[in-house]
Amino acid sequence: MVSGASRGIGAAVCRHLLHAGFLVSGGMRTPQDTIAHRNYFPHVYEALSPTSARQWVDATVQRFGRIDAIANIAGINPRVLVDQEGEEELDRMWAVNVKAPLRLVRAALPHLKASGSGRVINLASLAGRRVGTNVGYAMTKFAVVALTHGIRQEFWDDGIRASAVCPGYVMTDMTAHETEVAPADMTQPEDVAEIVRMILSLPNSASTAEVLVNCRKESML
Repeated sequence: MVSGASRGIGAAVCRHLLHAGFLVSGGMRTPQDTIAHRNYFPHVYEALSPTSARQWVDATVQRFGRIDAIANIAGINPRVLVDQEGEEELDRMWAVNVKAPLRLVRAALPHLKASGSGRVINLASLAGRRVGTNVGYAMTKFAVVALTHGIRQEFWDDGIRASAVCPGYVMTDMTAHETEVAPADMTQPEDVAEIVRMILSLPNSASTAEVLVNCRKESML
């Protein structure tokens, strides 16, 4: 199951996994058959909805018979500063970036446990390792890293392995306004997709809790 599957990193992950032979259920707000593949199942997924995760999980099990892995890719990054009044954008970021992945994992847990080698991959960010100019976004991505470690600790004996992928600038719509790094020099969505595929292919004895990815020489910590 891959959330945020309609574009950017999510779409790249879907394409990459399908090419590698995976069965893929792509969650998005408006399902589209943008990827023509017999093993692709697009389904509605609204991160802000309390019931959407359960519905998507149930539909995926009905289609494929099992769930072995979740890649929580969907996310938003409105700019929220410390001296900024109001909490509406921050609340929305917490709902989409943190609560939605938690809700999806909870809904799929019985199936991940039944797999014996369930995988949860959460797209965090280098902003979840050090704070830049958007403190609200960083707060949510720090929480995503914490969520990942919590899943890893709580369900290790069930064979579930959780990994936080923490990229810096990735060339997507989300970074279209950035001027610090040229788009061609950013990490590409396909690069992140290959990392996701690699994590999914690792055995239980080679757990990777965090993967830090950068397109620049700066420190990642």
